[in-house]
Amino acid sequence: MRRAVARRVQAGLATAAVGAAICVALPMHQASAAAGSASGYATQNGGTTGGAGGQTVRASTGTAIHTALCNRASSSTPIVIEVQGTINHGNTTKVSGSSCNTAADKIELKEISNVTIVGVGSGAVFDQLGIHIRDSRNIIIQNVTVRNVKKSGSPISNGGDAIGMESSVRNVWVDHTTLEASGGESAGYDGLFDMKDDVQYVTLSYSILRNSGRGGLIGSSESDRGNGFVTFHHNLYQNIDSRAPLLRGGIAHIYNNSYVQLNESGINSRAGARAKVENNYFKNSRDVLGTFYTSEAGYWQASGNILDSVTWSSPGSETNPAGPGMPSNTSVSIPYSYRLDGASCVPDIVRQTAGANTGLKESNGSCSPQTPAPTTPGPTTPAPTTPAPTTPPPTSNPGGTNLSIGAGSDGSSKASGTSYGDVRDGNLSTFWSPVGATGDISIKWGSATGVSSINIREASGSAGSITSWQVLNGDTGAVLASGSRAGVITFPRTSLKKVTFRINSSAATPKVAEFETYA
Repeated sequence: MRRAVARRVQAGLATAAVGAAICVALPMHQASAAAGSASGYATQNGGTTGGAGGQTVRASTGTAIHTALCNRASSSTPIVIEVQGTINHGNTTKVSGSSCNTAADKIELKEISNVTIVGVGSGAVFDQLGIHIRDSRNIIIQNVTVRNVKKSGSPISNGGDAIGMESSVRNVWVDHTTLEASGGESAGYDGLFDMKDDVQYVTLSYSILRNSGRGGLIGSSESDRGNGFVTFHHNLYQNIDSRAPLLRGGIAHIYNNSYVQLNESGINSRAGARAKVENNYFKNSRDVLGTFYTSEAGYWQASGNILDSVTWSSPGSETNPAGPGMPSNTSVSIPYSYRLDGASCVPDIVRQTAGANTGLKESNGSCSPQTPAPTTPGPTTPAPTTPAPTTPPPTSNPGGTNLSIGAGSDGSSKASGTSYGDVRDGNLSTFWSPVGATGDISIKWGSATGVSSINIREASGSAGSITSWQVLNGDTGAVLASGSRAGVITFPRTSLKKVTFRINSSAATPKVAEFETYA
C-alpha cells in the first residue's frame, strides 16, 4: 500500500509539472520586515512577536543568517532577518558566537529567542536546506519557500523536515510559507512541518504544504504526548500521502484549510490527541479524519466541513475513520478569538492567500482577501469569533407547505420547561431552548423528504441571540449550509429523513420558536 501511495505522489508531481509549464508569471509582492500579527495558539502563553523592536538586517546566504544571529548582544536580543535569494548548502556554514549555536547543514535556531525570519523582495527560497528550531521560543518565520529537504540521499538536512521543531520550543508562528517535497520517504524525504519532544503554542497559517509523503506531525511516537496547543488555519495541503497532520496527544485547532488529494489519510488524531476540526474543505481525498495505524484512540470535534469526493476505509483494529458522517466524539474549548470563513469558499480564499510571495494577504472573515498593513509584529488583538454566513439568508419567507407540521423532532438536551415539539407546532409563543449556549434541534420524517430551505424563527425578545449555526443532513452528517444569524436558509434540494439545525454559538439563551422546512 505504501508503494502505491508513493506512486500517487509522483503522479501528482507529474501533473503539477504539466500545469507549471502553462502558468503565467505574476508580479511578486515585497514584504516588509513583517506584516500582520500572530493568530491562534501562538497568541497564548505571552504571545508571539518574534524580533519586534530589534535590529533589522538583510541576508542573502545561510552564512549571513547565522552571522546575524551570532552578532547579537545576547541569545535573546530581538532581531528581524530579512532574507532574499536562494539559501542552500553552498552558501551556508556554521558560525560561532556567544549568542548562537549554528550548524552547516541547516538553518539552526537553537537555544535562542525573539527572532523573525521573513522573505523580502523577489523572494526567499531555502533549497534542500531545512529550518531547525530547538530549545527556543518566540520565533516568526514568514514569506519563505522551503523545498526538497532530504534525510537520505544527497545532500541531507534537518532529518528531512522542511521546518522541524523539537525539545522545549514555545511560541512559534509560521505564516505564508510554501513547504514542498518531490516525493515520499522512499525518495529521501520526511515531514514538511514536524513538532516533537515538548513543543507548544504554535500556529501554521496561510501556507502551502504539497507533494510529500508526510505533511507533518505533533509527537514523534505514541509516548511523546507533551506537545500540543497548535493551530492550523487557511493552509493548502495538496498531494500529500498522510499526516495532514498526525497528532499524538495534545490539542490542535484545525480550521479553514483546503485539502486536495490526500492519498492515504489526512488528520490522524491518535494516542489521546484532541482536534477541533471546523469549516475545512476536503476534495478528492481518502480517510480525511480519524485514528489510523494504531489502536490508541484519538478524538475530534468536527463541524462545518465539506466533503467533496471523499472515500473511507472500513473500521478495523487499527483503523477508525470518522466518516462518512464525521460525528464528533469529544469537545474542545478554544481559548482565543478567531473568525471563520464558510467552508464553501475556503478553496478560493486559500488559493488567493496561501503560500510565499502572495502579498501576505489574509481573509477578513467574509470570504475575501485583504492585505495587512506592513507593521512590526506586536501583541495580538484577537478578532471576534462570529463566522461569516456562507450566503446571507434571504429576507423573504419561503413559499409552499411547512413540512415540519406533522413531522417528528428531537435534539440535544433541552432546558427545563421546553419541548422538541414546540418548534413544529405553528405557535410562536412556545419554543425550544438547549441547555447552555449550543445545541441541536432536528425535524425528521418516516421516509425520505426533499428539503431546499428552512426558516428558523426565534421567540419574541430573543431575535439575534443565535450567532453561529450549521444545517446538517441528519442522515449523513454533511453540512448543507452555515452562517451567523437565524432566519430563512436555502441550500441545494436534498432528499433526507432528518434535517438538523446546529447552534454553534449564541450571545444569549437561544429560543427556537419554529423550525419550518420547505421543499
